[in-house]
Amino acid sequence: MSLVAVLFIVFGLISLTSAILMVTRVNLVVSALFLIVNFASLAGLYLTLNAQFIAVAQVIVYAGAIMVFFLFVIMLINPEHEKRFLEYKPQIKIFAIVIAVLIFLQIAYIIFLSKPSGKLNKEVSQSISAGTIEEIGRQMFINYVLPFEAVGYLLLAAAIGALVLAKKKFK
Repeated sequence: MSLVAVLFIVFGLISLTSAILMVTRVNLVVSALFLIVNFASLAGLYLTLNAQFIAVAQVIVYAGAIMVFFLFVIMLINPEHEKRFLEYKPQIKIFAIVIAVLIFLQIAYIIFLSKPSGKLNKEVSQSISAGTIEEIGRQMFINYVLPFEAVGYLLLAAAIGALVLAKKKFK
C-alpha cells in the first residue's frame, strides 16, 4: 500500500471521527474546534488527491475566516460558561499539550530528516500539474471565461442587493 493511500485512509478516518465528535459535543467551543480539525483533515484529503489549490482554499477560507466568525459568535453567546470549562476538565489542557508536541515533532521531522522522493511517472506529474493555481487560472480564463464573468456579475448584484436592504431609509 502506498503512502498516499495510507494518508488518504488516515485523513478520512480523522475527518469522520472529528465530524461525529463535532455533532455530539455539548460545548459549542469544543464543537467548533472539532470542526477546525475536520476542515484540516479535508484539506489533507484534497492534497492526497493532488488538488493543491482547493486544499489551500479550504484552510484559508474555512478554517481561517469562517471559523474565526463562528468562534466570535459563540463567544458572544455565553462567554462565562466557556471560562469555567477548563476548570472542570483540566485533563484537556494535558491533551492539548500532547497534541501540540506531536505536531511540533512531526514538523521537525519533515524539515530536518525527510528526503524528497525520486522521479514521478507521467500520469502522477500530470495529475499534480492539473491542481496547481496556474493551471486552474489558465482553465478559468481561457475555457470558462463566460461562466466566470457571470458569477462575478451575480456576486456584484448580491452585494448591491445587500447594501440596498441594509441601507436605512431617510425621510
